Amino acid sequence: MNHIFGPVNSRRLGRSLGIDLLPRKICNFDCIYCEVGPTTNLTCERREYVPTGEIIAEIEEFCSDPARMESVDVVTVTASGEPTLHSGLGRILRFLKERTGKPVAVLTNGTNLSRRDVAADLSVADVVIPSLDAVLPESFRKLNRPARCVDLGEMIEGLVGFSHAFTGELWLEVLIVKGINDSGENIEALIKVIRRMKLSRVQLNTVARPPLEKFARPVSREALEETAARIASETAVPRVDIIAHGISTFARTAEEGRTKIKFDYLKQEELIGDIEQMLQRRPCTAEDMSRTLALSGPEEVERLLEPLVKSGTIKKRLHEDRIYYLYGGNQE
Repeated sequence: MNHIFGPVNSRRLGRSLGIDLLPRKICNFDCIYCEVGPTTNLTCERREYVPTGEIIAEIEEFCSDPARMESVDVVTVTASGEPTLHSGLGRILRFLKERTGKPVAVLTNGTNLSRRDVAADLSVADVVIPSLDAVLPESFRKLNRPARCVDLGEMIEGLVGFSHAFTGELWLEVLIVKGINDSGENIEALIKVIRRMKLSRVQLNTVARPPLEKFARPVSREALEETAARIASETAVPRVDIIAHGISTFARTAEEGRTKIKFDYLKQEELIGDIEQMLQRRPCTAEDMSRTLALSGPEEVERLLEPLVKSGTIKKRLHEDRIYYLYGGNQE
């Protein structure tokens, strides 16, 4: 399947079936911390980049096996780039709600929430998770490197307006990069915007996996905790999570009593194919892949990938004292 991946163990959503709407990195951002790689098409154009019927057919094929659907907690709509650029988003979300019977979450960079057609499409989702990393123009440009067609003020107003209109849960993610958007001035400006929004929670993150640009460095756990405490005390947001360096409260709760998927029936070639599919979307450690695929341990992943590492199809990269595996087409 080209557009479905997982289910994977999501830090914040539990056992998540991913739906990737775009064939490559099509986005209106080229974020310095992106783990997918550089944006190949920097655009604000909203159109059908992949036939919507093709994606729906893959969802139908997956759903035809009830045993597989039992292993899914939530369906997460995302993309290698920005999913709201795909004009078939609304049709796909409606089909997911009708066919799967599972909660549907959408990950977005938040740029298009001022558009009526995008807001209407997202209205059927259970959870929308937009990003807002910086509200000061200079930090925004350095961090997210937006296309010229993106207007920061319009984006912020779109987020604020959508937050009051949306009837599901809205979780705002903020990713903080050392030396770029971590100053007191940046955090204070961000908090002023958050006060205007109606949010179910704020989730703080930092650079965890190998980023697009090597100068994108994480902030400390202490810095995240200090920022979380400020947001919790200075806004009306009912919940502030730190999702970096561990598993969020939501994911820990969802993990209780879960039965792992059994992959014993898979052939080695199929396992390798699943691992390659994961790595094409983001760098992972052997521990990440072992947990997601319910394998016996990271040693089994390392054994499976050894021939691909030797051939150069898969590469290794040390980041923050952890070894990540990257697909050959991903960033160096």
